[in-house]
Amino acid sequence: MVRHRSAASLNGLRILLCEAKPSDVYHSCAYYENPEADMDKKGWLGADLVFDIDADHIPTSCDKVHDEWNCGKCGFSGKGVTPEVCPACAGQKFDTRTWPCERCISSAKEETVKLLDMLEKDFGFSESELRVFFSGHRGYHVHVETEAVRTLDAMARKEIVDYVYGLGLTGLEERKKKSSEHAFSLHDFGWNKRIKKGIQEFILNATEEDLRNVGIKQNVKAIMQNKDAIKRYIGENRWTLAKGVGTETWLKIARHVKELESSKIDTVVTTDIHRLIRMNGTLHGKTGLKKVEFPAADLAEFDPFTEAVAFKEGKTKVFVSCAPQFRLGENTFGTYTNEKLELPTAAAVLLICKGRAEAVKD
Repeated sequence: MVRHRSAASLNGLRILLCEAKPSDVYHSCAYYENPEADMDKKGWLGADLVFDIDADHIPTSCDKVHDEWNCGKCGFSGKGVTPEVCPACAGQKFDTRTWPCERCISSAKEETVKLLDMLEKDFGFSESELRVFFSGHRGYHVHVETEAVRTLDAMARKEIVDYVYGLGLTGLEERKKKSSEHAFSLHDFGWNKRIKKGIQEFILNATEEDLRNVGIKQNVKAIMQNKDAIKRYIGENRWTLAKGVGTETWLKIARHVKELESSKIDTVVTTDIHRLIRMNGTLHGKTGLKKVEFPAADLAEFDPFTEAVAFKEGKTKVFVSCAPQFRLGENTFGTYTNEKLELPTAAAVLLICKGRAEAVKD
């Protein structure tokens, strides 16, 4: 890792990168008086507020298919999300193999949509103050670049993280102490508004199984038969009119909705006032795809498997040990097992970077 370097111009940066030939390039989110000095002598001036939304932190049904982990201590292996400790030996170091499938990246996109909505509507940031990027791997980065946030310390950033996650909504729990069966109510701003609208949407779309999954055992049929009326009562903040639905039921639904409405960001990234983040326009060493910036308004339509492809031409011969089916642009590849192939360079680079293939000579 080459650190504590700075460039006075774009041309100087190009020269620096040509000399180092790195697989990955990062820049500091912080501003310093002396960027090339040791950490304790840099002179911290502030830092942008940065969010990292990565599929690694979002449980999905597909991770059990293409993600693998192997304990570095005892060799025990499994599929899906990597555990904090090995279930066999309690070791904490793992070798992992993940895959940037479309479902994973779509889940990260959904979390990014929720984050941007909070930043604009709840925190009041304008779209011009928000920069949105595809990370080049399995997620998205959101940078808040404005003087209003630069001098926030780690604790202040932790408060923002807690809000985005919906942590510390103690009001939901405190309502349990009230004596009235119908003590539940929500006002119309911030998290209260989000939960209120979320409950309406949940009620309207819920099946009987959905209601039971959140812990509701009684009055399920009554809720199913009066969905439109219950939605109206919630909107009017007249919760008591929903007959048979008491405070405990509302709390169960509210807790579930809070999980749906929160955005699953990497909390460590946002609270770090010295954070390094991947440089825009550079390749991700795990995929060969680019980190790409695009307008926040284009997030819904953004296709990383087209827009982030760096290698548009050429073919490369590879031996593929194993690879799932994947798409780049209009082309679909795989599945492959122990095959020698000639593939478009972008596909070959992706497989090589993910440890699924090796380049071969003629």
